[in-house]
Amino acid sequence: MHREDLRNCLDTLLDAARFRDYCPNGMQVEGRAEVRRVVCGVSASQALVDAAVARGADALVVHHGWFWKSDDPTVRGHRKKRLAAMLAADINLYAYHLPLDAHAELGNNAQLAKRLGWTVTGRFADQDIGFLGEPAAISTVGAIAAALGGALSRAPQVIGDAARAVKRIAWCSGGAQDYFEQAVAAGADAYVSGEISERTVHLARETGVAYVAAGHHATERYGVMALAEHLARECALQCEYVEIDNPV
Repeated sequence: MHREDLRNCLDTLLDAARFRDYCPNGMQVEGRAEVRRVVCGVSASQALVDAAVARGADALVVHHGWFWKSDDPTVRGHRKKRLAAMLAADINLYAYHLPLDAHAELGNNAQLAKRLGWTVTGRFADQDIGFLGEPAAISTVGAIAAALGGALSRAPQVIGDAARAVKRIAWCSGGAQDYFEQAVAAGADAYVSGEISERTVHLARETGVAYVAAGHHATERYGVMALAEHLARECALQCEYVEIDNPV
């Protein structure tokens, strides 16, 4: 598959042009023209770049790429090392941030719901990134947290009453703690995200709506996994997801 055909396929599939984002979505580094072997992962860290090189990948597809708007724009230090490794191996880098959070089937939030058995009933927050839904049966905050811990293989941090009944749940993967107030306004009994901030604790205590921080990396593994499966099935590419552990 030509690198531009892969770019067009991913851009269209994930509706990349729709999003106002903090980074460029799509091809971020141009590599060799022909793509047969693809490594997928959450973040384009040096460890993942090295794994792609070791596996002879033609392309690296990630959720967290490079060139964030808050980054130092100079290419030196660790940025130079990462980029030099990609260029030396002639590997393409494709990154999809908000598009891979929001996708109704392959996205991080859709895949999280699939693994937890939650029914999606709506969206909320900027660009419809946040999801609203219902657990398979009326549950409790404690039961939701336990199910997340089992599915994600890490114990979440819970702020709120573990015994509170949860009929309506809101969630947004990664660092989406700033959407908590909108989740409260949407009538959620609990809100699940990846990270938590100091101010989040006070909002949970004062509103009575539980906040469950299940891990940024942990809540964002499954979108890129699903995307890898899609590329292998629909584009006949050799795709491998590589896990680079991150405790955050």
